Amino acid sequence: MQTPKYSVIVPVYNRPHEVQELLQSLTQQSYKNFEVLLVEDGSTQTSREVYEQYATSLSITYFFKPNSGPGPSRNFGFERARGEYFVVFDSDCVIPETYFEAVEKFMQTESIDA
Repeated sequence: MQTPKYSVIVPVYNRPHEVQELLQSLTQQSYKNFEVLLVEDGSTQTSREVYEQYATSLSITYFFKPNSGPGPSRNFGFERARGEYFVVFDSDCVIPETYFEAVEKFMQTESIDA
């Protein structure tokens, strides 16, 4: 399995409809070398069924953990991410289809220091 360039961490709490829109937008990306970590933060309305819909079209992993808030949920994702770079999206984001292509182009042409 190829190591992804980017790891997309998505903390989510009771937002399956929003996650559906986000994941749909990620399937449309022109640049494909990324993984998605969906971190369910103790939701009572889980996104597991939404995750299952995208399990074959995205490199995606689903985690369910006890509720601890968005910060600890992001950290949970960071600890499990395999990518060179981490990207955090909220569950209500809809990503333009050339987003990762633009990020990759910028990363290749600009000097980056973090």
